[in-house]
Amino acid sequence: MKRKILSDSLLSEEKLATKWFLWLFYILYLTYDITYYYIIPMGPWQLEINQPRAGLNIFIYIIMLGLLPLAIRLMKKQRPEPIKYIYFIVFTSLNLINDIWVYWGSDVSYANGNIIELVILLFSPLFINKRFFFLVFLGTTIKFVLVGLALQDSIVILPILLVFVISLLSSILLYRFLSYVKSVKESYNRQLEGIVKGIIATLELKDPYTRGHSERVADYAMSLAIETGKFKSNELTNFYYTCLLHDIGKINIPDAILAKPGKLTDEEFDLIKQHPTVGAKAVQDVEGISEHIDIISHHHERWDGKGYPDGLKGEEIPYLARVTAVADAFDAMTSSRSYRSALSLDEAYKRIVDGKGTQFDPDLVETFKKVFPVWKDYHQKNN
Repeated sequence: MKRKILSDSLLSEEKLATKWFLWLFYILYLTYDITYYYIIPMGPWQLEINQPRAGLNIFIYIIMLGLLPLAIRLMKKQRPEPIKYIYFIVFTSLNLINDIWVYWGSDVSYANGNIIELVILLFSPLFINKRFFFLVFLGTTIKFVLVGLALQDSIVILPILLVFVISLLSSILLYRFLSYVKSVKESYNRQLEGIVKGIIATLELKDPYTRGHSERVADYAMSLAIETGKFKSNELTNFYYTCLLHDIGKINIPDAILAKPGKLTDEEFDLIKQHPTVGAKAVQDVEGISEHIDIISHHHERWDGKGYPDGLKGEEIPYLARVTAVADAFDAMTSSRSYRSALSLDEAYKRIVDGKGTQFDPDLVETFKKVFPVWKDYHQKNN
């Protein structure tokens, strides 16, 4: 199953925030500029705008309006994330060029800026994104610093101070939002973990020989995935929960087959081979699990293509399913089963290494060698 980049709910919230951002940007930006540059100078009060020459405003309007079709296209493709970055970077860059163009070589002191810059600063916490907030803060500050250096005008200290004050207020809002989101996420994770472990306990009632197997496999797999350097530990939370459920499809297998002390018949083994598919279907709609459902579907595939249920080969097998396969095999070998006693840790290690390029991903076997001492200590403490 194709992984979701964002869950439907988060994607919906990002799209909603982006729509508000676009509406505010165009309404406030155009209203401010039209009023400031065109309506006020034509009024009976005869106020003059403190600009020594015409700016590049018309060109900026054209470029910013030209971004609208791109924003609409990204929204239709369910990719709202880049829109705010594109708008901020383009708008700030154009205004930097415009400010220097207008005041370069003039005796008139710098007096420019746009209300939309303040709006973006104030609005940025609503995306609940620290990276975007710091980009806006640093980008706006750097813009005024560059203008001051180019024009040799210390007046830019005033807008820089204003940016700092507004950013301080915005940061308070941002970190309050982040704290709330973190609390909700932790609560959700605790509930999900409780539900998953409850399901695992039910499975282990059917097959007492596998008691603790699911948790050990998940722990082994987590340490192996982290050791690969491809993931951060916080990126693998849902992977861990899915690992716990990798054998959930065995609920569909009769107890007599699971606990059979002798060799399985071909018909019985065919039934065993259905458990990855059955398990994947059972949890395919569970939020937080479905994005890694291929772990359940393919943890019995082999690197040489002789595994099940689909006979996937090499890199056709999803990466985290390959990780889980190593962890699952190691724990299966080092645990007692109804049909055999546990193998020694050294024998299990030898068999994993011997399976390099046949049963297991060759690169993961090399990584396994690095984490084996950790697995050995873990096994001794949990068996």
